[in-house]
Amino acid sequence: MRLAKKIVGILMVLCLVMVFGGIAMAKSPGDYKMVLILPGPINDQSWNATNYAGLLAANEELGTNIEYVENVQASDYESTFRNYADRGYDLIMAAGTQFDEPAQRVAPNYPKTTFMVINGVVAKEPNVCPILPKEYEGSFLAGIIAGKTTKSGKIGLVGGFPNKLMIRLLNTYEYGARVGTPEVKAMRAYANSWSDVALGKQMATSMIEKGADVLFFYANQVGLGAIQAAKEKGVKFVGFASNQNDVAPGTVVASVFFDFKAMYVWAVDKYLKGELKPVVNEAGIAEGIVKVAYTDEVSQETRDLVSQAEEAIKKGQLLKFLSQFPEPLE
Repeated sequence: MRLAKKIVGILMVLCLVMVFGGIAMAKSPGDYKMVLILPGPINDQSWNATNYAGLLAANEELGTNIEYVENVQASDYESTFRNYADRGYDLIMAAGTQFDEPAQRVAPNYPKTTFMVINGVVAKEPNVCPILPKEYEGSFLAGIIAGKTTKSGKIGLVGGFPNKLMIRLLNTYEYGARVGTPEVKAMRAYANSWSDVALGKQMATSMIEKGADVLFFYANQVGLGAIQAAKEKGVKFVGFASNQNDVAPGTVVASVFFDFKAMYVWAVDKYLKGELKPVVNEAGIAEGIVKVAYTDEVSQETRDLVSQAEEAIKKGQLLKFLSQFPEPLE
């Protein structure tokens, strides 16, 4: 009997050791080493600022301690990945499609590190898990606003670089601009830069001189130069990626932006739970990621049209929505 009690006592002690030992061994969110690599400054009022806001939200809501490094140049992408991977970081995030190939090259050498490219479209390695907001859905809404805002019938749009995602984004913007206004003409160009503010102002001025009275730039800091030109020349601007309405009140009529706070919390939580998969993980209007911020410059008619488009996309009925309008002119 005594022997039996001793055995039971020993087993109970072992169970307690295993339970508390397991708790001690389990990582809390703050124990994970995580970093976000940004190609520009966190105060650019566009892409980098939006991603940084997502980082802050994840840290606050999940208890993580995600670090960040800003203004990383293209020539340093790969070495920055390796630097953090060599230091044993669990999760390395990078904001922008331009990080896709560097991540793919580095990832095989660091199988214990997960690489998450925001806006990424390549998932060839088992430890590369890109997150892709459906930016083209947002640009479609922005296009509708531009088409209903222009008085000259001419709009100007500029992308950072002519990659696959940017081309699709600008295509859907143009299509959106012609929803209900098929006669709209678009001028398109690429800055081949994310940071040249002076170039943005120069490109915007050129388009304005050719008759464009509504501009759309998705090129990070380049777009800030375009907003300056629009303000000086008295034309309108549709903000994108982040809420740019306060950058130039009266000039920026509306902004279509992404709730990266919600997206980062969702993505990082998936990682912490071990549920993040090595596929392109997409999120857009239906997932509550795309938002629109209006100013008094936008009519109720335009707002209603944008709302109808949003609902159609959520329900998978976009073609039905488009069928009520004349076919856009080429």
